Amino acid sequence: MTGSAPPLQGKVPREFLDSVVFANLGARRSSVLEGPGHGLDNAVISLGGGKALVVTSDPLSIIPSLGLDESAWLSIHLLASDLTTSGADPEYAMLDLNLPPKMELESISAYVMGLSDECKRLGIAIVGGHTGRYPGSDYTVVGGGMMFSVVGRNSYVTPAMAKPGDMVMMTKGAAIGTTAVLARSFPSTIGEKIGGPLLRKAQSLLHDCSTVEDAKVAATLGLRDKVTSMHDATEGGVLGGLRELSLACGLPVVVRREAIHVSEESAAVCRLFGLDPLTSVSEGTLLITCKAAAGQELESLLAKQGIGAYVIGEVGRDRNDAGLWLSSGGSRPEKFEPKGSEDYWNAYHEAVRKGLR
Repeated sequence: MTGSAPPLQGKVPREFLDSVVFANLGARRSSVLEGPGHGLDNAVISLGGGKALVVTSDPLSIIPSLGLDESAWLSIHLLASDLTTSGADPEYAMLDLNLPPKMELESISAYVMGLSDECKRLGIAIVGGHTGRYPGSDYTVVGGGMMFSVVGRNSYVTPAMAKPGDMVMMTKGAAIGTTAVLARSFPSTIGEKIGGPLLRKAQSLLHDCSTVEDAKVAATLGLRDKVTSMHDATEGGVLGGLRELSLACGLPVVVRREAIHVSEESAAVCRLFGLDPLTSVSEGTLLITCKAAAGQELESLLAKQGIGAYVIGEVGRDRNDAGLWLSSGGSRPEKFEPKGSEDYWNAYHEAVRKGLR
């Protein structure tokens, strides 16, 4: 890839969402219990009879450096990760594939079988969709998917349900997605700079790019009475996810910067690419709010499943101070404001432009 820097990619600005997307939502229906909003990845629709439908959507992708099987695995887990933050087990999926014309049927077959295999493993039925090849389509985004489940009307959570005084926890660490994809995409460069052992650790994080098991474990503790909300940190990283959580619940989220876990391999890879691990793509990191009295029990449940969990802050009480507030080394918390662009995308495309391997 050559030429000038690519345009900004990823989520559009908050202001655009407010003025355009959220202002144009079609017809109003009373059955919509939870609709679109900042930090809200799932919609909830009343089905009557005490039942509700939880539904989410996300892009489907093929990342050439990951290969077809791993790309299929990641696509399904990005959808399932969003859905399970509601506390629901994913049940059904619809997948729309708008593929590059140059993609051979043999490769399409491998990708489709990879999607099916992972859905089968997670107990998800693929109930519809579309498959085609079209001019203008290219890697890495090759379509979109929806995933949905039927739950009890009061048997789900959203980030809007976080309450004052709740404990804020995170799983695994920061910059998981960034570390894994960069390490798989540019192994020679990274291995030369940080060494083989750290490179292998970084590459192994790919299958940590899912919060499905994290959310399922947390949900067993009790939704709403103990676990009040869950949100996965994706674009914008851990800090972006925490800010979205605050926007969703309308309360301040106060976090200790030094409490946010960053693995040695993530720190090394982010440093090499000039990235801040706290604001870099972090698929696989689950943010959880729970009643303070339930925090130790939740940590123990996650630990039993081999999932690291870290207490990083709390939900504040003053709605006038809504936003993410960061302290460092005992200093007075300061409000975090995002830069408005996703540095990860720029770093990735710059590495491709330079021909890094």
